[in-house]
Amino acid sequence: MSRQIALGEVATIIMGQSPDSHLCNDEEKGIAFLQGCAEFGDKFPIPKNYCIAPKKLSPKDSILISVRAPVGDLNLADREYVIGRGLAGIVPIKTSRNFLYYSIQQYKNQLERVSQGSTFAAINSADLYNFLINIYPLPHQRKIARILTTVDNIIEKTEAAIAKYKAIKQGMMHDLFTRGIDVKTGKLRPKFEDAPQLYKETPLGWIPKDWAVKRLDELTKDGLRNGYFKKPEYVGWGYKLINVSDLYQPYEIDINQKDVQRVFATPNDYSKYEVQVGDLFFTRSSLVLEGIAHCNIVLKLPEPSVWECHVVRLRPDKQKINPEFLGFYCRTYEARLFLMSIAKQVTMTTISQPDIAKLPVCVPTNINEQKEIAKRLRSIDRIIQKEEISKLKHQKLKSGLMQDLLTGRKEVTPDPEDFQEIEN
Repeated sequence: MSRQIALGEVATIIMGQSPDSHLCNDEEKGIAFLQGCAEFGDKFPIPKNYCIAPKKLSPKDSILISVRAPVGDLNLADREYVIGRGLAGIVPIKTSRNFLYYSIQQYKNQLERVSQGSTFAAINSADLYNFLINIYPLPHQRKIARILTTVDNIIEKTEAAIAKYKAIKQGMMHDLFTRGIDVKTGKLRPKFEDAPQLYKETPLGWIPKDWAVKRLDELTKDGLRNGYFKKPEYVGWGYKLINVSDLYQPYEIDINQKDVQRVFATPNDYSKYEVQVGDLFFTRSSLVLEGIAHCNIVLKLPEPSVWECHVVRLRPDKQKINPEFLGFYCRTYEARLFLMSIAKQVTMTTISQPDIAKLPVCVPTNINEQKEIAKRLRSIDRIIQKEEISKLKHQKLKSGLMQDLLTGRKEVTPDPEDFQEIEN
């Protein structure tokens, strides 16, 4: 049913050419101009510049492809675009545009291999013309494209839901860490502007009257501690090792979600560096400032673990502070900004235990209020996590379908609509 064919036999290829810079503008005069893939969106470009005298145009409904590093990135043209040297336009000839779009995605590793032969990763018109794909009769192309587009639409809706819930979380964090919750009513306190008598002024601004400002080290059980200084050498046995990469997990440190990295420790060393549920960890060194003092928490511990030397552990005093509340607070924009402002930047950006200890924390004196704030934030995290799992599931489904449908491993039976002369 399928046969291999060169892209140039089923599409016109338009290589970009940069217009004169004085003919370009950011005032939306002329036609939208794309120099390369920097302005690619998830599916359609988001142009910032325009051109009044274009040299090369890629028409609406064409496929836009990056021909310079990163080679092979794709977008669809939702309008006519002026294209510069970093792009090419692919205009299907009696071929389903969406089928071609997915086929290039599936086989773009061909282009990546070709581009690696030059000093600067790039491909030319001949590379694109000779790019090989599997071609099917047009009705079959349409059916395949429709199946893949359906999955893509689900992924896009899931991404939109994730973005919505993340925005909701940001708003919740601002409200919960500035207004808190009235434990008697279970509702947010009124805003300061509406009930100033409920608030007091502090170095961190106006906070509820029954809250306090504490240094981070006042809320710990045994201070802050650097981790175990030993290179992981053992795979398959020893203690699991919490390292810097674990602190970038989005919700909590889950050692079951990482590659097995273990380290041998004597009983004496293990007693010093034993991880416990509720422990918080901070990155203490990074090549970039934004990587410093990232915080994460251990909420479950399926097996004994220790933490490594590039990580600082904080063990909250549970009589004073709810660990989850503190973990969320340490991940606020304000807390991150404070810690980055006192980090030391030389070859590596570093932050010491005493500096992390200086972080000021707004703490509800009622620990039940702390728990309720943490509960609400954890609840929205679970919703986001559920959507992200759904997104990952559909991405894997799409990948499997592309492998099956675009390589000929599985055949499709077109529907009556796929035989229409004019493609929707």
